[in-house]
Amino acid sequence: MRKQQRADHLLLRLEELYPETPIPLDHISPYTLLIAVLLSAQCTDIRVNQVTPALFQIADTPEKMRLVPIEKIREIIRPCGLSPTKAAAISKLSEILVEEHDGKVPQSFDELEKLPGVGHKTASVVMAQAFGVPAFPVDTHIHRLAKRWKLTSGKNVIQTERDLKKVFPRESWNKLHLQIIFYGREHCSARGCDGKTCMLCREVNSKI
Repeated sequence: MRKQQRADHLLLRLEELYPETPIPLDHISPYTLLIAVLLSAQCTDIRVNQVTPALFQIADTPEKMRLVPIEKIREIIRPCGLSPTKAAAISKLSEILVEEHDGKVPQSFDELEKLPGVGHKTASVVMAQAFGVPAFPVDTHIHRLAKRWKLTSGKNVIQTERDLKKVFPRESWNKLHLQIIFYGREHCSARGCDGKTCMLCREVNSKI
């Protein structure tokens, strides 16, 4: 199979396997999604979903969050790891949203990536899942699978994102990145597959 043939095959198979793609992080607004994605850095979605109810109970808007002492935020989010850095970022970005964006999450990659604690991957998730803007957030799971499926030779997530955007149609990106994450967690984990074991690895790599 050529690269484009593998991509076309994967697109069809992932749609068969995961026709529905619920957003893994619980949220009620673009702001709470932004905070949840920020917390998910080096932390599982399950753990984030266990922590955010207590956080959002005391503050689910930037107007409320900016008034919460950083020490209190840190105490609540401690199970997510990196709590000093994340708490400071949550507090500061909430202040910026109020002062510079009328308390709203900006619908712009550039403006999102200017916020403390918000990198390109986090901005991509928010743009895709909160605002429906085509984006292809690439985390370590997607990077690993893209390499196993011979869709990229990229040494980092930035190059992998570029390569995936070339072989998959723009209208599929928002759903597809979740489908790949779901598949990786269920069938093609870092230790559970060597690139030849799971069904999709076997299918796309058998005729390279």
